[in-house]
Amino acid sequence: MNVRITILCENSVGPLSGTLGEHGFSALIEPSVGDPLLFDTGQGLTLLHNARRMNKDLSCVKQVVISHGHYDHAGGLMPLLKDYGAKQVFSHPSLFRSRYRVKDTGECYSISIPASREELEEAGAAFDLSREFRAIAPGVFLTGEVPRVTAFETGDQGLYCDCGGQEPDSTPDDQSLVLETEKGLVLMLGCCHSGVVNTIEHVARMTGRRDFFAVVGGTHLGFCSQEQLTKTIAAIRTVGVKKLAAGHCTGFAASARLSREMPKEFQVAMVGYTLEV
Repeated sequence: MNVRITILCENSVGPLSGTLGEHGFSALIEPSVGDPLLFDTGQGLTLLHNARRMNKDLSCVKQVVISHGHYDHAGGLMPLLKDYGAKQVFSHPSLFRSRYRVKDTGECYSISIPASREELEEAGAAFDLSREFRAIAPGVFLTGEVPRVTAFETGDQGLYCDCGGQEPDSTPDDQSLVLETEKGLVLMLGCCHSGVVNTIEHVARMTGRRDFFAVVGGTHLGFCSQEQLTKTIAAIRTVGVKKLAAGHCTGFAASARLSREMPKEFQVAMVGYTLEV
């Protein structure tokens, strides 16, 4: 199939006037076959505004994927439901667990979804939760839980399930989306807490394919060491990714290095960025 991917929510904005940025991520996926799909919803501050500014009708969206249970990816779900009605929502059973960022100073703040499951269901969300790799539409797959097997992808520091910092949060619900296109696989990342390489290798194992045409979304490389970034770049080159459209948690420093070392492949996936495959 062919597909058009449009970034609706992101930390920065592109040249389209009137669009707004926020710390968050959301992408509209419009396949040539089947209904459009929304991948993440941002914080909820800009999703509806930016979609309208770009003439994207979210009433046509019947299915929503939430990559993981952080406010900057799931916060826009309630505004979406209130304005556009019931949606089928795909995610992981740990979506609603309590999440906190605990700083070195001891300061603690919630980064969970800002609405409860009950509130979202009352607003029209029909949750379909699974840990498994699965097809959710023709040519569209969710990775399910991604095994953490790559030694240099060490995960987050400072994320906990409690404010006391006693129960580390490994973000087991982190999932990515896989699209089968005529040019190869397109991998959509939310934050990729599981690690870019772990995710690529998991998809390769589950699909039996390594023809990754594009990787789009938040890579979480803005929070990693230079060693991890170096080895991630090498792995992306090895699988032959043609387009790396990164944003959100990739960060400025990592983006600058990716742009320098992969000038043909790297693009900044700001609000309004569109990829047609």
